[in-house]
Amino acid sequence: MNNETLSLRQEEYIREHRRHHRLVAFLRFLLFFLFAALWEISADLHWIDAFIFSSPSRIVMTIADMSRDCTIFRHTGITLYETLLSFALVILVSFAAATVLWFSGTISEILEPWLVILNSLPKSALAPLLIVWLGANTGTIIVAGMSVAVFGSIISMYTAFRETDEEKIKLICTLGGNRLQVLRCVVIPSSTPSIISILKVNIGLCLVGVIIGEFLAAREGLGYLIIYASQIFKLNYLITALIILCAIAFGLYQIIQKLEHRIRKARSL
Repeated sequence: MNNETLSLRQEEYIREHRRHHRLVAFLRFLLFFLFAALWEISADLHWIDAFIFSSPSRIVMTIADMSRDCTIFRHTGITLYETLLSFALVILVSFAAATVLWFSGTISEILEPWLVILNSLPKSALAPLLIVWLGANTGTIIVAGMSVAVFGSIISMYTAFRETDEEKIKLICTLGGNRLQVLRCVVIPSSTPSIISILKVNIGLCLVGVIIGEFLAAREGLGYLIIYASQIFKLNYLITALIILCAIAFGLYQIIQKLEHRIRKARSL
């Protein structure tokens, strides 16, 4: 098989790959459009109560009203900032803790059961305690966002480190490599797919944790807007906040997916 044949097959594969992604994007948009159309028709024909369930047109008008005084941008920006900061801290803490556990079998044997116990605690029950301990401020909300994801993230990342191919580790050690070189050259590259999966899960969990914190300790943010709207029965505002949360989650997921594609492309070269 000559180079020209390989090049043609590669081009065909790339075209098919791009065609597949365009189809997936189109079907996603079509599904969203059909859902929105059915929702609007159901509200117009009184199949559902528009006061309780709202409708796409009411949500668009609500977004326009909130955009005039920039409240929607303020609430969304605060929640996004808190989510990204808690997400970054979760990744840093998880990587550092998983590295320590991987380096020391004794420490891992001592701490692993405690991590499982802490991960099983209902995080919504921890939020009121965090407010008492830390006060009703932005730091408490960020810690609440971290608490939902960090323990499970440490366990998952440590498990990925531990499942690295032992033969590759023995090879590095045979060539005179130390533990740190094994981590850098074998463990982290081998665990990259698992780490990306952990990122995808954690971004959603951090968003959930931040909203739980905002329910209890915020005066701004989408969580606060949801609670405020439910108390005064402005359900258009509540559903608008929920849709913005969905959009944030989808956007952050897309960013991580783009990162995953770039890493896969770099590894294949």
